[in-house]
This record gives sequence, structure tokens and C-alpha cells, in this order.
Amino acid sequence: MTSFPDAPARRSALVTGGSGFVGGHLIPRLISEGWEVSGIGRSAVSRAAVAALGAVPREADLSDPAALERAMAGVEKVFHVAAHFRLGGPRRTFHAMNVVGTRNVVAAAERAGVRRIVYVSAAAVVMGRPEPQHRVTEDLPLNRMGFAPYSASKAEAEEILRAANGRRNALSTVAIRPPFIWGPDMPALDHMVETVKAGQFQWVAGGGQALSTCHVDNLCHALILAADHGKGGSAYFVSDGVDTTLKAFLTRLLASRGFAPKDRSVPFGVAWTMAGVLGTVWRLLRLRGEPPVTRQMLRLIGKDFTLDISKARTELAHAPVLTPEEGFRGMAQAATGPGADATASRQRPANLVARA
Repeated sequence: MTSFPDAPARRSALVTGGSGFVGGHLIPRLISEGWEVSGIGRSAVSRAAVAALGAVPREADLSDPAALERAMAGVEKVFHVAAHFRLGGPRRTFHAMNVVGTRNVVAAAERAGVRRIVYVSAAAVVMGRPEPQHRVTEDLPLNRMGFAPYSASKAEAEEILRAANGRRNALSTVAIRPPFIWGPDMPALDHMVETVKAGQFQWVAGGGQALSTCHVDNLCHALILAADHGKGGSAYFVSDGVDTTLKAFLTRLLASRGFAPKDRSVPFGVAWTMAGVLGTVWRLLRLRGEPPVTRQMLRLIGKDFTLDISKARTELAHAPVLTPEEGFRGMAQAATGPGADATASRQRPANLVARA
């Protein structure tokens, strides 16, 4: 494992998406390690959330390059966390936030003299047609599947980011690719609980699919390592370091809230066909919200998908700081401890799967 000299005593960073799930964990960790941190927010509410975490709020929107440049003035490094994540929806929305937004972040960073951007990409950028993928490495090409607007937009955004490495003002860029992100106050768990309570939860293909996961603390640890030690222009898969199955993992997540899903299952092929039909109906009738099942969701969780994190271990000295057992204990404590009501109030209705 690689070792590194101590990082500079004073470092400055801007976090996009600071009021979200990952940003809300990254900001306190940066501050605890001595960083001077600011975070952007589009609304007064999101800026207040950034301030409550201890960071300096900056008013900016990913669609406004000039505002982004102002927010980055004097900043050494940018953690680009903000993203549009849904399991369905218009492709233009994903493109505007994830692709155009990233292009604007890069352009603003180049003009502001930022030294490095660390981008929260997604392990799903290498997912192609629905088939098992085991011990995936960074050698695989990026994919832009038409049925998966989220992962396709993240792949395009990563290409933009990595192409900017060294292009202007010595800006370097690094992409971190986590799989299923989880932890206290994860947005997706609310939706899973509601689905179980409504009696609508079913396992896809029995739930035995092999799965890599990444606790939010392990992701934040990797992001900071990448900021200091990542090789410019590179991408790194990160995870919890041990794999599980979809059924074992989601059962533990739901148990942290006191729920147990029934053992009902639908074959993958049936679910895939149903998702295609529902997607067409939603699109033609311009229905609001998302279908109950989408092909993007099935691609994310319906087949084996595990990662090889050897590159991050070697080049970043990345080792998970939290085991899954410790993570589940923390979630159970958050759900039942004195801060349970406050934790629940931070949770937002979302989709079945955390950003992957």
C-alpha cells in the first residue's frame, strides 16, 4: 500500500451539492481535517443547510458559470458532488444537470484557477446491457445506454471532466466511482420503507445478485484521498471492500428501521418487459413522477455487479474506514437514538436505489 507525506496544514475547498446526502457528510469531515470549506446552494434553504454544517454558503447554480466562478474565487480544490439522480424521467433533465452542469463547473474552475476537481461519478458508468459483471476494473469503456439516462449522463460528464485534465491553468481532475451509496439519512431508504409498508416490495430474480456497496463515510474518505493524491485524469472505483447480495444488504437496511420485506420475487425478464411497457406509457401520456419500475433501476440492481478496487488501494492508499457491520450499527442507532427525529426530518423521499 502506498504511503504519502502529510497534507498541507491549510487547504480550501468548495463543495457542490453540499446540502445533499453525500455533501452533508463530506463537509463536516473536511472541516474536522482542517479544511476551509464553502458550499454552493441555489436556494436560501440549501444555503442555510450548508451553513449549519459549518461551511461558508455561496449562492450559485450549476447552470450559471459566472456565479460558479465567483463561488470558486480563492478556492484550491472543488468537490463536485451535485447531481440529478432519479430512476426515470426526461433525458433532457439529466443532461442539463449532470452534463451541462459539470461542463460549467469545469469551465468556472479553469477561469478561477482551481488546482483540482474531484468528481463523484458512478460505478454505473461502465454498465452495458443487463448481464452479470464481476470484479469490474477501470479498464472497461464507459457506456451510454439509451434506457439509463442517469448513468449515461454521468458517463458523459466524466468524459468532460477527465478531458479537462491539464488543459488550462494546470487544472487536474479525478473521478471517484462509487456503487450503491448508503448510510444514515440516505434518501432511498424512506422510499423502500414506504414500498414495504404498502405491500408492494418484491425482489428481482430472488435478490441473490452479487453487489458492491459504499458507505458514505468510505466514499468521503476516498474523495479526500483523491483530492490530495489522485493521479490527474484518472478514475477510481471505491467500495466497502467486501461484497454482499442485494437481498442480504437491503434486508439489513430495512431492519435498521424495524421493517422486514416479504419473500416475494419477480423474474428479471418479466420485470424488464413490464418496465419497458410502463416507460412507454409514462412517456406517451406524459405522466408525472416515475413508473414503479424502470429499466434503469433493473440494470442497477437486477444483475451481479461487483468492483475491483485495487487501483484505489494502490494509488490512493484507500482502505475503507468503516465496515458494513459498523455502518449498520450506526444506522440502527440513528433510527432509535436521541437524534432519531432530527435524522428523519433530513430524509427526503427518493427512489429505491441510492446513487450508483
